[in-house]
Amino acid sequence: MPKRVFITGGSGFVGAAVIDELLARGHVVRALVNRREIATRERLTPIRGDLSDVPALERGLVRCDAVIHLVGIIFEHPGRGMTFERIHVDGTRVVIDAARRAGVRRYVHMSALGTRPDAVSRYHQTKYEAEQQVIQSGLEWTIFRPSMIHGPRGDFTQMQARWARNQAAPYFFMPYFGAGVVGEGGAGRLQPVYVNDVARAFADALERSQTIGQTYPLAGSERLIWPQMHRIVSRAIVRTARWTVPIPAWYARLVAAIAPPALLPFNRDQVIMSQEDNTADMARFEADFGWRPGGFSEQIKEYAGQLSPRSGGRQ
Repeated sequence: MPKRVFITGGSGFVGAAVIDELLARGHVVRALVNRREIATRERLTPIRGDLSDVPALERGLVRCDAVIHLVGIIFEHPGRGMTFERIHVDGTRVVIDAARRAGVRRYVHMSALGTRPDAVSRYHQTKYEAEQQVIQSGLEWTIFRPSMIHGPRGDFTQMQARWARNQAAPYFFMPYFGAGVVGEGGAGRLQPVYVNDVARAFADALERSQTIGQTYPLAGSERLIWPQMHRIVSRAIVRTARWTVPIPAWYARLVAAIAPPALLPFNRDQVIMSQEDNTADMARFEADFGWRPGGFSEQIKEYAGQLSPRSGGRQ
């Protein structure tokens, strides 16, 4: 049956896809939006605010049946109060507390693949702390841990397209972080997952009681190394495989430690995470949900035409 669903991160890359999926299934959606406005549509009500705006959360949760919490960051901006601790840990606590006060029992949470108690990156550490709050909340929760999420409106996919077109530094090649003195040692494997598949999984969870109390990895059907992914993207966009060159991970970590963050397109945690495998066994997801997320190669071919030179991404 259609539900009233409150969603955080409604103006983001993943949030927009989840809203579209929920509306297509007949649900009524209230979306917390912060950085960008979204248009009011039938059965969609935008609510202006952020995770620190408790009254906005409470307005959004009134008479709702479920909450989907999507907000997360990959770049910290301490001067603006945007840190991994504040957004991932404190933000999750605020949403859980607001849901309990409103009597909303069903809760679906977006974490990240690689989240674990012994994680090296602060990003994954705070994602794990947030998960523990969800698990201990007393709510009827489901947690998803997506791999790298791709889609035509995503910032990462847009950057890939600019590299393929020689429109962004380093211009002459598509870079990745590699282990070893000169980066020759390779990097972790990854299993990119399409944003529409992520949205489908979140919506499905609301309709499947067996997903309550479960944590699922969420990854596509192809396991790739970074040079492979770069070549797939460039062939889809410019019809040729661009040159890929590793940047030594040790050097990138050094630069991230001493350079002003605003001058870099990456941070220390991204370098660390690029060296780890970001892959998953999807057998339990497939058993509980009855379908399998698609493969990166075919999906990017489907939307390559939407990656226009001037289009922008969003998180």
